[in-house]
Amino acid sequence: MRVRGIPAILRRVPFIEVAAGILSSEGRVLIAKRSAGAPLGGLWELPGGKVEPGETSEEAVRRELSEELGVAVRVEGLFATSEYPSELATIRLSAYRVTLLGGTPEPTVHEELRWVSPSELEGYDFAPPDVPIVRALAARA
Repeated sequence: MRVRGIPAILRRVPFIEVAAGILSSEGRVLIAKRSAGAPLGGLWELPGGKVEPGETSEEAVRRELSEELGVAVRVEGLFATSEYPSELATIRLSAYRVTLLGGTPEPTVHEELRWVSPSELEGYDFAPPDVPIVRALAARA
């Protein structure tokens, strides 16, 4: 017997592990606007990126914030996790509260950075994996 195909909903899709940092200062949270040419360009996100093979999520947060923002951070703890399914993969985003140890955030890969209050977060168009985490941040403010 020949199987013609598996419906898309039943196909096994890989997970892409992503880690983000929640950097706060004076009651505001740092958000980053994805560059126009990037996937999901123009949308806002919590800064971070893919977890590399052999790396923990905490290590990825420190590395990504160093690469993307030019800052050193200490990871304080996991705030929330979200999963966003797409046709190609499911993105698992783990967001960690972080403390700035050194440097001033500068956009090296993002179009723009903004410090916003948790109550202002709902006014920004976020990338789908970030939405549940941003809502939780706004709700806990």
